[in-house]
Amino acid sequence: MKNLDKYLTLLDGEVDGLLLTSRYSRHYGAEFDIAEGVAIVTKKGCRYFTDSRYTESAENNIHNFEVLAVGNGIGYYQRLNDAIADFGVTNLGYEERYLTAEEFFGYEKHLNAKLTPFNEKIYGFRAQKEEWELDLMRKAQSITDKAFSEVIGRIKPGMTELELQAELIYCMYKNGGTGLAFDPIVVSGPNTSLPHGVAGERVIQAGDFVTMDFGASYMGYCSDMTRTVAVGYATEEMKKVYATVLEAQVSTIAMTRAGVPGKVLHENAAKVIEDAGYGEYFGHGYGHSLGLEIHEDPGASLRNVNPLPVNAVLSAEPGIYLPGKFGVRIEDVTILKEDGCEDITKSPKNLIIV
Repeated sequence: MKNLDKYLTLLDGEVDGLLLTSRYSRHYGAEFDIAEGVAIVTKKGCRYFTDSRYTESAENNIHNFEVLAVGNGIGYYQRLNDAIADFGVTNLGYEERYLTAEEFFGYEKHLNAKLTPFNEKIYGFRAQKEEWELDLMRKAQSITDKAFSEVIGRIKPGMTELELQAELIYCMYKNGGTGLAFDPIVVSGPNTSLPHGVAGERVIQAGDFVTMDFGASYMGYCSDMTRTVAVGYATEEMKKVYATVLEAQVSTIAMTRAGVPGKVLHENAAKVIEDAGYGEYFGHGYGHSLGLEIHEDPGASLRNVNPLPVNAVLSAEPGIYLPGKFGVRIEDVTILKEDGCEDITKSPKNLIIV
């Protein structure tokens, strides 16, 4: 089923048009990524507006929308109002999650249609991926796995976190990434206790843990993985913490399937960590969905009591973070099926000492 057809099913009741302003929803509906633009979806016609930097690319690649340029005195408001008049639109559902207040007030003032918050329904389709979307995500993850296999041979005492981050980015692009899913997290030594630490000038030393959280993007779809490796050697405490995180992840992946509430998955991972004596040092959720964005719904945390759907894509990333000492996180990406899940991350998870 075309993504645009899914959007059209939303037009039988409260609204008779959709205003797509976010890059993600425009990409989802048009099945092609354009950096700048606005689209309108109605049952009488669909139009995609962008400026001269992108019109040729849009015309060549977007097939279910009429592509019209803005510029030379014709702006987005005029293009949208022309479509509103041509298609008889009275009520537009919009993406309140992505609009700034300034943008919303501009649309509200200038458009000749009522605006209705509609983000939840527009966004909701992305929880369950089509098979072609999953193939793109498998490709993105394979690129990320290749980058890891190359970069672990380059980690050595004396290099900085920033130098290692640069190597990761290079390897993701070199192996076919069309972008970065997010800015990589590369931290070492005591900095690994920071779940979302930022790479800096710290020099990697023997006896350090190094945590790398990174992902390539391929044709707009994200990958995500985390590996923690030891440099030179690991202490018994480091080995115990690593083994605990690995057990939490592996045991939870084993019970991951469609129909299980995200809360249940989180609780399983948290119990393993708590039973090992580290419960207070696991503060974030077990996992999040991803796709066109690196963080999407639904997630696997205490907040999500709803059953996870078939073909949801979920990260699996428990961690333990000991302030001032070190931290460990291990992350894979899983695709949920009725009878289990597919772990699309192929990099080894045993403790690697480089």
